[in-house]
Amino acid sequence: MALRMEASVNVLGQSLEPCSRDPLTGFFRNGACDTCAEDRGSHTVCAVMTAEFLAFSKYVGNDLSTPRPEYGFAGLKPGDQWCLCAARFLQAHDEGVAPRVRLRATHARALDIVPLEVLRENALDAED
Repeated sequence: MALRMEASVNVLGQSLEPCSRDPLTGFFRNGACDTCAEDRGSHTVCAVMTAEFLAFSKYVGNDLSTPRPEYGFAGLKPGDQWCLCAARFLQAHDEGVAPRVRLRATHARALDIVPLEVLRENALDAED
């Protein structure tokens, strides 16, 4: 059965912009934070990795920095952009270690979990 991608709309109600092609991110590994019903983790928040967030993520059981060549994953480093699970982003925000967010590349479904005010608070700039 083919996965059906939801409409590619960002949290600002505009067309979803790409998040990262290097490293290639997204539930569909298409470079965007697109989602579908099968994306139980809601990989919808386009975030810019920081050393602090990567250490936090590893501490809570999701090691994003260690390379996993068997999965074609080189490991993330500070400055990389990645489609994060919305709940993990919110948890990081609550713990004071949230990475910066690109609103134009964050899927509207992130709003099911993260309030827009929280995303705006962590946006890269006022225009994003």
